[in-house]
Amino acid sequence: MDIRSLTLSELTEYVLDKGYPKFRAKQIYEWCHVKLVRDVSEMTNLPGKIREELAESFEPSEIVERYESHVDGTNKFVFRLYDGNVIESVFMPYKHGNSVCISSQAGCRMGCRFCASTLLGLSRNLTAAEMLDQIYAITRVTGERVSNVVVMGTGEPLDNYDNLCKFIRMISDKNGLNISQRNITVSSCGLVPEIRRLADEHFSITFALSLHAATDEKRKKLMPIANKYTIAEVLDACRYYFDVTGRRITFEYSLVAGENDTREDAGELIHLLKGFPCHVNLIPVNPIKERQYKRADNNSVLRFKNMLEKGSINVTVRRSMGKDIDAACGQLRKDYISAEADTNQVCKIRKRALNSERADN
Repeated sequence: MDIRSLTLSELTEYVLDKGYPKFRAKQIYEWCHVKLVRDVSEMTNLPGKIREELAESFEPSEIVERYESHVDGTNKFVFRLYDGNVIESVFMPYKHGNSVCISSQAGCRMGCRFCASTLLGLSRNLTAAEMLDQIYAITRVTGERVSNVVVMGTGEPLDNYDNLCKFIRMISDKNGLNISQRNITVSSCGLVPEIRRLADEHFSITFALSLHAATDEKRKKLMPIANKYTIAEVLDACRYYFDVTGRRITFEYSLVAGENDTREDAGELIHLLKGFPCHVNLIPVNPIKERQYKRADNNSVLRFKNMLEKGSINVTVRRSMGKDIDAACGQLRKDYISAEADTNQVCKIRKRALNSERADN
């Protein structure tokens, strides 16, 4: 257990169980979630005995790769977790504030065809601490305050439901970074029961549904989850979410050339969302080399956007950040894991050759 996964009340109980004064809990929480320390040795107002004990349950990740855009300041990070699993995050500076897109799982089992995150399958869920730590590490290394959080990196957030909810509560805790829940977006491919559960949490976050097609037939080609839940079922859950929270839904729509970017597709989407309190976020897809899908060209994107606007649908085209360090979601993680595996294989071959040479001598 990472001590940073404990809420202040849980940490207080932990401290009291250990026989330490209650005020130590507030000190530890502040070191972890306000001062964002990376090592217990930095907790200078704690007795050595407490620091030694905390060291056994303090597991910050390690930044193993960092790519910085010279165009717009976007930073992409690859993290190695305590058990060797690898995840990725993105820091995006905007005029209105800095955003960080974080991962919620090491890998993903949803199988969306255009996403690199799912190519290696799911290793495990991330703890609340590991989700928080992405923001904390990026804040430390960039020296910039994060004001907006998007849970849209590697993994399906609602497939890690309990840890996700704990993360939301802790990142918005007034005793921590106190990031407004209105500045938090959670994206899902459409796990219907969990969407309804999330509504009942009464968070003030923005919920974003990865829609990507206006018919079940086309959605099934892009997203295996569509074989379990129909668009009608997903939209019913989204309506429930709006009715309970009063928060407008964002529908993400990745434009794939020749798959879902035609005039007919736009017309079907207008018909599907007519009168729904929502916003459509068009995303020209980033191709991955393991799939044959291609990015919709600019003319197709603009035509699609214009048709939605004429159909009275609120729509924007997602701004492409970090073009000079571009990589599809999950691609950096996959490339790092592949490169590391290749390196390990070379080392094993060299070791076998060396052992064989010694045996011959």
